[in-house]
Amino acid sequence: MLFPTITFAVFFLLVFIGNWLLMPRPRLWKPFILLASCVFYGWWEWRFVLLLALSAVANQLFAKAIERAATAAARKWLLAAAVAVNLGVLGWFKYYGFFVTSVVNFLGAFRLQADLPLLRIVLPVGISFLTFRVLSYVIDVYRGKLRTSSLLDFAVYVAFFPYIMAGPIARAGEFLPQLSGPRDPRRVDTSRAFFLIFAGLAKKMLLADYLATHIVNGVFTTPGQYTSLETLLGIVGYAVQIYCDFSAYADIAIGISLLLGFELPDNFNAPYTAISVQDFWRRWHMTLSRWLRDYLYIPLGGNRKGRTRTSVNIMITMVLGGLWHGAGWPFIFWGFLHGGAQVVEHRRVDIRKLRAQRGTDAFATSGGGPAAARAAGAPPGPPEIDTRPWGGGVWPRIGVFAFVTCAWVFFRSATFAAALSVFAQLFRGWGSVGASVTPVLLLVIAVGIGIQYVPRSLYERVEAGFSVLNPLVQGGLLAVGFMALDVLGPAGPASFLYFRF
Repeated sequence: MLFPTITFAVFFLLVFIGNWLLMPRPRLWKPFILLASCVFYGWWEWRFVLLLALSAVANQLFAKAIERAATAAARKWLLAAAVAVNLGVLGWFKYYGFFVTSVVNFLGAFRLQADLPLLRIVLPVGISFLTFRVLSYVIDVYRGKLRTSSLLDFAVYVAFFPYIMAGPIARAGEFLPQLSGPRDPRRVDTSRAFFLIFAGLAKKMLLADYLATHIVNGVFTTPGQYTSLETLLGIVGYAVQIYCDFSAYADIAIGISLLLGFELPDNFNAPYTAISVQDFWRRWHMTLSRWLRDYLYIPLGGNRKGRTRTSVNIMITMVLGGLWHGAGWPFIFWGFLHGGAQVVEHRRVDIRKLRAQRGTDAFATSGGGPAAARAAGAPPGPPEIDTRPWGGGVWPRIGVFAFVTCAWVFFRSATFAAALSVFAQLFRGWGSVGASVTPVLLLVIAVGIGIQYVPRSLYERVEAGFSVLNPLVQGGLLAVGFMALDVLGPAGPASFLYFRF
């Protein structure tokens, strides 16, 4: 069931009414919202509702056992078993075919034949997000940061329909406390909710889907049929498309949750304004970035064990982050590129700190006075340390955007050969412009990037202005807006890109 459809609108209207009618009675509300979530997920494939049920029961049993374990060793073994089971299920559904194909190709390079069965396995939508959510629950219980909840509460957390398909990755510690008592409808920020939903639909229908159908799909499917300029715009267009598409889903999910009385964490913060790759990952898919940091990078040692180990930890985290997105070598290479870029940035910051420290030592040795410092050839005061790898300003932003955009080519392509063919086409056809290059296409790309440079304060003022309007005026504006989206948007609904991850 897709968000921008009449089917979902009817579904959500019924859920919204039932949600607030039953909210004062948690014993009725929780089964109701759980059932609604199962209907939403089962609309795509009802058999995978069993996967949700098994995941909820199994991880609740693991968490309870960890909480009751008498020794630290027993807790560690139980945690290891829980992680192995969850990753095993994810690996079976998502990586079995990739593993078998890779082994067969590797042995084939040595002229060895392997008769490994290649099964056709249907990938459950959102299984990667599901795995990270349930692991956050079990790990936080193990760390003593969270007490186990009831099975019903945990099942609601596992299956809550706004984020079940593609996030945000709300942690158990963020969501479960909100189930402790009925939500107050008077405290619901409806203005922000409708603003997020409308903005999400606009980004999805007017920007992301337009770019997909008018340039991106063609360039990445048959690059030889496009000019170099069209190829360049297709590459940049995909960067805009994936941002508008994924952030749109997150905005709609957050808005829908708000209307039901629940708050989800933000997932994007103008990622294409980043001044470094590190900064990009503080702004892009923020719930995933924080999950990888807290449950993978820091447990590996973080930056506490020297420069070499820090670099290794960064590479492991980003490569596994790439593999999390998809079963394929291009995804792994995409993670490798981002990891390598961050290793370089960390090294640049370390060099700057070392130089600054030498300047500080020279300043102290000179006696601390400006005259003595100048006589010693040192700066007249302790130097300030700029921890930005590339500094600030326009050029670092352009450089980071260019790097991220080029890396997206591997993310989008099914194979290395397909990615290289797209890059190759950049140098083959500069003799003409191409029919796909239109003023509308350029405008859509410019808007997709430009909206990230709009100050957050302006969005907040618009929301505040909308909130003080008469409810009838609000309803009229929303009706006109949704009608405009229907007229200007694509003929049929398109799936969100991150459903496949």
